[in-house]
Amino acid sequence: MGIFKELWLYMKIRKKWWITPIIVFLILLGFLIVFAETSVFGPLIYTLF
Repeated sequence: MGIFKELWLYMKIRKKWWITPIIVFLILLGFLIVFAETSVFGPLIYTLF
């Protein structure tokens, strides 16, 4: 959790709010990939990419 705290402080101090949607998208994409590997929907999701 330390990296998230440092990232939050970086964005807060330097006013880099445009980074937030990029980080959220990358986290959601990571969860999608992990979910696709462990579910029966894996082949369906992989065909989309």
